[in-house]
Amino acid sequence: MMIEVGVIERIWRYPIKSTGGELLRQAEVETRGLVGDRLFAVRDAQGKFGSGKNTRRFRRMPGLLHLRSRYVDDAGVPELLDPRGAVAPDPSAYLRRYLGREDVEVAREGAIAHFDQLPISVLTTATLDWVRSAVPDVPVDERRFRPNLLVRTPAGTPPFVEDEWFGSKARIGDAVCIEFVRSSERCVMTNEAQQDLPHSPLVLRAISKAHDMRLDGLATVVSPGQVRAGDPLVLL
Repeated sequence: MMIEVGVIERIWRYPIKSTGGELLRQAEVETRGLVGDRLFAVRDAQGKFGSGKNTRRFRRMPGLLHLRSRYVDDAGVPELLDPRGAVAPDPSAYLRRYLGREDVEVAREGAIAHFDQLPISVLTTATLDWVRSAVPDVPVDERRFRPNLLVRTPAGTPPFVEDEWFGSKARIGDAVCIEFVRSSERCVMTNEAQQDLPHSPLVLRAISKAHDMRLDGLATVVSPGQVRAGDPLVLL
């Protein structure tokens, strides 16, 4: 049985990992994920990638979320935009000045994947609306959670409905098929300031208390194709 659970409201791609992304009307999806998504990252001399946290693979580099990245075309190197929205002519040189580090560069993905977890992150408006209600004094939109797909769900859909999809496949539009696996374990990046969203520890605290630090649906790609805003998301 097939069940339509929502429609694609917004599509996000993040050409340079841990920077603000670009809002798309449509995107090509391959087995790796959205074409070009997190294909580049800020890498330091130890081979660690710029992030909001310190781990075995990632190095905390505060300020990256105030920047944005976008492609002029999917085949090229993305543009880096400064906090005012101006294009940095030399992204690596700009980042060295901006971060105060001489050992960083914008690097294309090699043998080590840039993804924290799985290729596709799906967030529903039901869950996003719950977060807004949990922290009513904090500006919240999906940018805090960096999904690829924001899905508009029908009125009355419970928050964290993504949990019910784990282990299921879903079709998006005419060709794309994904399989939901698990949710993301959230970190301090959800609290970080970015563009017009202020820093607030209340966001992660609310998710931790209500849902064990987890929020969204992570998926692998079963069949590639194109997704468009307005496409239905149908559970198979």
